[in-house]
Amino acid sequence: MSDTTKKVETASGGIAATVREKYGRAALQVASGEAASCCGPTCCGGSAAEVLGADVNPITSNLYGDDQTATLPEQAVLASLGCGNPTALATLREGEVVLDLGSGGGIDVLLSAKRVGPTGKAYGLDMTDEMVALARENAVRAGATNVEFLKGQIEAVPLPDASVDVIISNCVINLSTDKPRVLAEAFRVLRPGGRLGVSDVIADEGTDPVQLAAAEQRVGCLNGALTQAQYRDLLLAAGFTGITITPTYQAEPGLHSAIVQAARPAAQQP
Repeated sequence: MSDTTKKVETASGGIAATVREKYGRAALQVASGEAASCCGPTCCGGSAAEVLGADVNPITSNLYGDDQTATLPEQAVLASLGCGNPTALATLREGEVVLDLGSGGGIDVLLSAKRVGPTGKAYGLDMTDEMVALARENAVRAGATNVEFLKGQIEAVPLPDASVDVIISNCVINLSTDKPRVLAEAFRVLRPGGRLGVSDVIADEGTDPVQLAAAEQRVGCLNGALTQAQYRDLLLAAGFTGITITPTYQAEPGLHSAIVQAARPAAQQP
């Protein structure tokens, strides 16, 4: 192994450890009855109303309406750390299998489980022991029987090939130090015709690197946000089609929250 490779792997491991520690601390905050804090009072810089123009529960700052959060455990709402609401953009159907990459306290998994119904299933994947434990407790509190929370990394999803209908994620992919692998894994576990619908943070084209780094530091949730063009290229390289990337609100100068949608092509007829 070259010295350069060793340095890259060491840096990646350090970043992952920092992310794990931050989100583990957030889970413990929630367990003690406090709202989790990651990106500030309007997580990643924008209010919910700015994105959808709708009345939302201000405690989440994440685009969840009162009609969604009213039936959820308080700990699931307090633990919401994303910058969007992927359940609002994912068309979920009865009986489908959903996977949430970086599921945290489980808010999006629990909402998805309701929509896919008892014949469907919602998986949550998180690398943080504290968040997985919190999410499992929230599932019990919610009486959700069609959910399962897995411990693992989004770069190595512990599910079989072609086992999932829909993948969602709430501002987690930008945290990964190996985004191509994340998207390749998402493609692998999706069934032919499966859909990806995530909220994420993207960098504006042409932003000065020094200014962008400063903006990322202020936001506090990012690890090298992709531009629209970079995101699209990685999705295409993974095999996705039907790609749309829609910026929503400005998180910081040079950074936008965005809705990213794509699909794995349906199996070709013989």
